[in-house]
Amino acid sequence: MKLPLLDTYEALYRDFRWEIPAKFNIGRAVCDDWAERQPDRICLEHFSPDGRHLSLTYGELRDRSAAFANALTAFGVQRGDRVALLLPQSFETVVAHVAIYKMGAIALPLALLFGAEALEYRLKVAGASAIVTNRFGLERLRPIRDRLPELAHVISIDGGEEGVAGFADLVAGHPSLFDVADTGPDDPALMIFTSGTTGPPKGALHGHRVLPGHIPGMQFAHEGFPRPSDKLWTPSDWAWAGGLLNALLPSLMLGVPVVSSPAQKFDAHTAFRIMAEMGVRNAFIPPTALRLLKSVDNPRATYDLKLRTIGSAGEALGRETYEWARSALGVTVNEFFGQTECNFVLSSSAAFGVSRGGATGKPVPGHRVAIVDAEGREMPVGETGQIAIQRPDPVMFLGYWRDEKATAAKFAGDWMLTGDLGRQDADGYISFIGRDDDVITSSGYRIGPSEIEDCLGGHPAVQLAAAVGKPDAVRTEIVKAYVVLVPGYAPSKALASDIRDWVKTRLSMHEYPREIEFVDELPLTTSGKVIRRLLRDRAAAESIDTKD
Repeated sequence: MKLPLLDTYEALYRDFRWEIPAKFNIGRAVCDDWAERQPDRICLEHFSPDGRHLSLTYGELRDRSAAFANALTAFGVQRGDRVALLLPQSFETVVAHVAIYKMGAIALPLALLFGAEALEYRLKVAGASAIVTNRFGLERLRPIRDRLPELAHVISIDGGEEGVAGFADLVAGHPSLFDVADTGPDDPALMIFTSGTTGPPKGALHGHRVLPGHIPGMQFAHEGFPRPSDKLWTPSDWAWAGGLLNALLPSLMLGVPVVSSPAQKFDAHTAFRIMAEMGVRNAFIPPTALRLLKSVDNPRATYDLKLRTIGSAGEALGRETYEWARSALGVTVNEFFGQTECNFVLSSSAAFGVSRGGATGKPVPGHRVAIVDAEGREMPVGETGQIAIQRPDPVMFLGYWRDEKATAAKFAGDWMLTGDLGRQDADGYISFIGRDDDVITSSGYRIGPSEIEDCLGGHPAVQLAAAVGKPDAVRTEIVKAYVVLVPGYAPSKALASDIRDWVKTRLSMHEYPREIEFVDELPLTTSGKVIRRLLRDRAAAESIDTKD
């Protein structure tokens, strides 16, 4: 599937038609189809800090994934069983993913940053029968394994021990031929838990069709992807829908090498080094990470960057970061939007003439997106409502795992409600405002945090910022900002006043933060989103303490 090269976005959107095969298997599409034609083609490269970078071919990926599929089958793992992946970016992670899809089992990616309670909840709800992890993950599992009776098999990429099988031993000990399961587009392939920013995480179950459903978005946001020499990297965890479906799997399906890198706390200089040394041409970098990149002065003079495209999603990018990237990186960031349940449905694409600072973008060809009210009625241009996606849609989830009630509540008629607020302008651009839960009600105004945070990010002293509502007896809520400063700046009352005035003079008198608290870091999900719920709780607790 490839987007036709039409002159205008309007023609591209109007003429697009889905061509989802009646039989489709993710494992075959991202591996065996290429291995049969070009077994020596590079599919993965791994950045090593010591400079000894590694590579893997499609042929090697086919053989290793087949052997691991045979190993899981020998363990008794069957079609439809859930196999968890608690791993960093690595070749083994991709081998395991491909093996699971080839079997017709269901991959359950989990983030290494999860604590024991978060892991136990997800593994128990999903009923995982096996897990592939590393030494770090094993330590997370030890205190909870006895409480997970369905988890029969634990496999470590760092070698076996008592009660744990070694990944490499399993691959070496089984045949490298495997008959790929005869799956259709609606057969379950992947379960990704929602981030839990607004409530208990739910397992969003996706069919094999979710991968071809992402291809138009990838080709739109990355401007004709793939082109010669394209190579993609993301700092995002592959356990997140963004890292997995906005980067890894679509790239492999399209024959584009993907760069992996060791797990680390995001560091701007390391990120630039990875992109320069590995010859990265295409990057998926969430807004929070892009803002952290701003700490490096004149990056193109310091690093030999070859970037052609940058995509960004997860939170609102904002005009300030959009303009910075254009100036500092020489690339127009193409922002896009989706969520775990239905991903990559809105996007910008400078090459197709869809790009506007402060706006997320327009519907990706093949997706019907609108602004609706709670009953699913489309809203007039310029009015705020929920961003919604019309079914059927290939990237839309099959449903929440064993939760029909929650699945039904996600829809109003044929519109899937995202819970994200937005508005559409007269030109068709949709702007993300924020989660419905994040909206601040102050003196009768409904204020979205994204615009405030974008403005705060333009202040020279501000590296990251989050805006939340703090309960107030007079105004219902006031805007409170939590601010991480750029290195070299120190917290002070004078600086807080200057930051308040910065917003007051650029936005409006009712939107500026009446309180500013300087913090060392912000609470983030594994996908890089600010967990505003925790900051709201913190602000509410402060309000109660003040009353007491």
